[in-house]
Amino acid sequence: MLEKTTHLVLLFDFYGELLTDRQKDIFKLYYYEDLSLGEISDLEKISRQGVYDLLQRGEELLTEYEHKLGLVKNFTLRQNKLKKLKKMLELPENERSHKECLDILDELIRGDDNAI
Repeated sequence: MLEKTTHLVLLFDFYGELLTDRQKDIFKLYYYEDLSLGEISDLEKISRQGVYDLLQRGEELLTEYEHKLGLVKNFTLRQNKLKKLKKMLELPENERSHKECLDILDELIRGDDNAI
């Protein structure tokens, strides 16, 4: 559940502005403020089912945007490459491969997100 929540929050960070204001508000209350469906329904004066439906639709849209655009996937791959490069650069010079560091930098510059 935590992994799903973290993923949805990351999707929201990238694509949240594409949701309606209502969907954004409900999403923030549920995922950022950690309010329950009942608490949100009382606050927003809509049914629990209405809150649930808005959340579901928002989650579906965020997932759909990621499927089409892949911004989160590319961001994650780039972050992983940068972490790998940082680890390599922290090694003593005689233990790291200069060429491998340059290869990773070239991949990042080219935007070649499939190679590591």
